[in-house]
Amino acid sequence: MSSRVGQLLIENGLINAEQLQKAMEMVEQNNSIVNTELVKLGAIEEEAIVGALGEEFGLPIVNLESEDVDPETVGLVPHSLALKHHLLALYGNGNTLTVAMADPSNILALNDVKFITGKDIQVVLAPASELKAQIEKQYEENVSYDGILEDMDDSGVEVVNYGDNVDVDELEKSTEDAPVVKLVNAILMDAIKKGASDIHIEPYEKTFRVRFRIDGVLYEIMKPPPKLKNAMTSRLKIMADLDISERRLPQDGRIKLKLGNRREMDFRVSVLPGLFGEKVVLRLLDKSNLQTDMTKLGFDEKQMDAFTECINRPFGLVLVTGPTGSGKTTTLYSALSELNKATVNISTAEDPVEFNLSGINQTQTNDDIGLNFAAALRSFLRQDPDIVMVGEIRDYETAEIAIKASLTGHLVLSTLHTNDAPSTVNRLLNMGVEPFLVASSINIIVAQRLARRICDNCKEPVKLSPEVLLRVGLSEAEAKHTEVYYGKGCSKCSGTGYKGRVALYECMMMTEDLKEFVLNGASAAEIKREAVRGGMETLRASGLRFLKDGVTTVEEVLRTTVSDD
Repeated sequence: MSSRVGQLLIENGLINAEQLQKAMEMVEQNNSIVNTELVKLGAIEEEAIVGALGEEFGLPIVNLESEDVDPETVGLVPHSLALKHHLLALYGNGNTLTVAMADPSNILALNDVKFITGKDIQVVLAPASELKAQIEKQYEENVSYDGILEDMDDSGVEVVNYGDNVDVDELEKSTEDAPVVKLVNAILMDAIKKGASDIHIEPYEKTFRVRFRIDGVLYEIMKPPPKLKNAMTSRLKIMADLDISERRLPQDGRIKLKLGNRREMDFRVSVLPGLFGEKVVLRLLDKSNLQTDMTKLGFDEKQMDAFTECINRPFGLVLVTGPTGSGKTTTLYSALSELNKATVNISTAEDPVEFNLSGINQTQTNDDIGLNFAAALRSFLRQDPDIVMVGEIRDYETAEIAIKASLTGHLVLSTLHTNDAPSTVNRLLNMGVEPFLVASSINIIVAQRLARRICDNCKEPVKLSPEVLLRVGLSEAEAKHTEVYYGKGCSKCSGTGYKGRVALYECMMMTEDLKEFVLNGASAAEIKREAVRGGMETLRASGLRFLKDGVTTVEEVLRTTVSDD
């Protein structure tokens, strides 16, 4: 569909054939258009694509955010068709319908719209990203939880008391109750629309609430009646293929939803028994939003050079550290995507496998049958690997095998839960790994956090006293001349002032000087001072860099990092 656009850009010298080929492969995977994938790859700016198409086809270019779009006209084109062809009906004039498109060479799309509406089509050009956002906005059906709850009468939705005796037939019957199904589906779809990363469904003694984690922060979305807790939990268990009669032990499963436009969304489901019922947490896994371009993760130039150098070494250990939800998996997947070539064998052991990566052998660990990280790693080493990724180093056994593998010609990538890069060394030593093994095996340790981005739509400068900026960590000169920003809140960011997140990194390469410190039993503080002296940017310094660039706020820097003093 979009190959004509690609060829046009090649003819104009804006991209090369290799970039087009990569983009077309991504088009097939994500069911998108070549414009979007070329921009994702960093091959070209979106403005350049729109400009080239406008010149070639002689079409006007519109800014959809400033256009007065007619909702009734939008409705003339079905949502599925708008998604399929990446277009939006803007307004009508008699028998003529003006349609915004990102790919005006798509004759099939024009024929479909003409057939559906019975009108003559006039095309205008719009950037693909603007079209995507406006399609979501114009067709979005705002979820009304109150309306769904009003449909529920009081005739016994509460199925059983929380206890050992469970009437499974009655429980299954309750989950088929239409309003319960509708409410659960509405919660899942609303989480997708709001860009949530997790859904928390939590029963308490007298209340029951649903919260979404959006950009790293939890927001309460609704409080369903407590009588619904068993029915909703059971509905989610059935969707995740779990045992609804088991309410005393934790359970884990997955839900796969098929959305429009051939898009799929996975939910990782965790059920944990509590005092007043089972708490359910769902992690949203959206492959279309997985960022595997390392240049767009948040590394500065120096950090990027160090990280790229270390992952391209033929052997050694690359560790990424940080708390749960700090983006470690994204960083590792980005590194694997960079290394993924037909000439290397890559194997991963994960718990769980969050995303499927083409060309990489991924193994789901299972402690119940003895397939833990250590066992998987031993098997990998008999499979002629070049690169191995272990989901997490949790114990001495896994650490020992990973380090020995890294010293015998394999590149090993893994994660640890530590506060910063220097303390990772002490964590390994505390596990029982010898200092000389730590010093000789590690290529680089990367600590990371995720800070919320200021919403571009409502971003404004804010006046703070130099004393506040000094306490955050800026120098006197920087405090006097740095202009800081905040988001005042708007409809695009749901009034939070934030939209999206940016990764803060601390990259500690294991230099010869640092190796000496490790061998001499230096503390984490001493290792940190030496690393900073050698040029390492700390997490706080990384946060301050984004603060000075107007990307994030003082509050976010303080929330996600600690002082270097």
